[in-house]
Amino acid sequence: MTEDEEFARAELYGFLSQLFYAPPSQQVLDLIADSDVEGEGVLANAWRSLQRASGKTDADRARDEYEALFIGVGKPDVMLYGSFYLSGFLMEKPLAELRSDLARLGLERVDEMPESEDHFAALCDAMRVLHGSIATQKEFFRAHIQPWAGQMLGAVEAHPKAAYYRAVAGLARNFVEVESQAFDIE
Repeated sequence: MTEDEEFARAELYGFLSQLFYAPPSQQVLDLIADSDVEGEGVLANAWRSLQRASGKTDADRARDEYEALFIGVGKPDVMLYGSFYLSGFLMEKPLAELRSDLARLGLERVDEMPESEDHFAALCDAMRVLHGSIATQKEFFRAHIQPWAGQMLGAVEAHPKAAYYRAVAGLARNFVEVESQAFDIE
């Protein structure tokens, strides 16, 4: 993998982290809508879908959708936590195993972050930070993202209230699938 490809992967992980931590600002929506994308393939096509969705929404609608999907009153419609998909509950054994792996890698949650480490955005951040070590990324991805991310992203895409986040989840799902295939080749 080239240095440019590594950088692009890290940037995409960071971008997905940003969109799953919080809804995009109007500035971010405008940047996405006006961005250039080259080439063909599943990621380029997913990015184009996100561009169209970004051009059709505004920050208020994106925030309302984010809150409807991921915050809600009581239990959110779509959980963004790996423990939920792996064990059926939050704060369970998968989170303890993740924390152990993060500690081994020298990574820890910052106090300002209200979400637990198994939040999809936090896992994307970890993958972004781990760029440069394909073996470490592969192990981390296979243990903490691959087993459940497709289920969560599918739930977003299928949700009747998802419009903007359907495109975000589509990009993320395609990226997770590309990463899975790439790590299988490594």
